[in-house]
Amino acid sequence: MSMALQAPCAPLKSSLRVGRSCSSSFSIGRPLLPSTRASLKRKAAYVAPVAAAAASTTAVTESNERFRLNNLSPQKGARRQEKRKGRGYGAGQGGTCGFGMRGQKARSGSGVRHGFEGGQTPLHRRLPKLRGIAGGMSAGVPKYITVNLSTLGAKFSDGDEVSLESLTQRRMLNLSGREAKLPLKVLGDGNLRLKLTIKAAKFSSSAKEKIQAAGGEAVEVPQKPTWTRALHKRKVAAAAAAAPKKAVPAASAKKKTAKK
Repeated sequence: MSMALQAPCAPLKSSLRVGRSCSSSFSIGRPLLPSTRASLKRKAAYVAPVAAAAASTTAVTESNERFRLNNLSPQKGARRQEKRKGRGYGAGQGGTCGFGMRGQKARSGSGVRHGFEGGQTPLHRRLPKLRGIAGGMSAGVPKYITVNLSTLGAKFSDGDEVSLESLTQRRMLNLSGREAKLPLKVLGDGNLRLKLTIKAAKFSSSAKEKIQAAGGEAVEVPQKPTWTRALHKRKVAAAAAAAPKKAVPAASAKKKTAKK
């Protein structure tokens, strides 16, 4: 049984051309059989139109398809599978398997944490800190929900009561998250011509003057005090002082005097 060899550029004796310049026959020096030639013609006539139609369909689909959650994916070639490095020449990747000859990363069990720069001051410590909210400082975080007097005339009429709940119901405020727990503060920007009863945790001096000048009323709503250790100790001491003292029974008092 002879093995079939492949000629680098052996011309075919048939009129069919497979490839660009040259093709190979099943045995050197022998022409293709008629049945083989016919099957190659049939395959070539079928494969070419199918491949062209598939390419055009793919191009049209890619151009017309909208981004959805079910077809989001990275670009082709953007993400590659990480290469698995061996641990010796038996892995077929060379003697060092891509780790190099010497150094900390060439040793077994090696590795440095993210951001480590060999002991020098790393980048995240060399850069200046941010101020305000971005730096996590509480001084820049708002402590009130602010409303100006100029915005109250559009949604309220004479004699209405303004509060945090009424502002939310009339969609002047859309509070969520941390803002939903903040109290209301009224500022004096603009003019007020309506007689309103405004209930808020705090008023600016100009806002209070303008509300009273228009005939309205500024009511300060008491807020829950912020918990501190000193405040807690004062409350405990006040409660202990206000509590009535328990009367000591006569028998227990006699026992105490006898022990003395």
